[in-house]
Amino acid sequence: MEDAIARKERLKALKEAAAVAYKDVDDTVDKPAGPALKFRNYAVKDEKRIDHEKVAPAQPPKFEEPAVDKKEEVLQEDVLVNVAPKKANWDLKRDVEKKLEKLERRTQRAILEIMQAEEAERMREEGTQE
Repeated sequence: MEDAIARKERLKALKEAAAVAYKDVDDTVDKPAGPALKFRNYAVKDEKRIDHEKVAPAQPPKFEEPAVDKKEEVLQEDVLVNVAPKKANWDLKRDVEKKLEKLERRTQRAILEIMQAEEAERMREEGTQE
């Protein structure tokens, strides 16, 4: 019991010491009256009433155009590349796509009919064997 009382007293003394140390630190640090305002796009009309900082306008980075020496030669090659299709059969695929979709539907329907016919035949055979 005495250990618990002694422990409480030590903790209380530590808290008081920490509070005194914190209070001393607070007194030495000067806090500004309020946050400093930074106006970049707003011209303050009454500078006496509002405490603010003036911020310089943002400067965009400088950009230099890359120089191309053989511009006409490159242009001729680009025109020839753009005229020719990338793959020789690209238009064939586009034209045949609708027909292939129709054929795929018919194929799936035929497979389903064959499966149903086989199932019916198997059921008939099982019915006659019993």
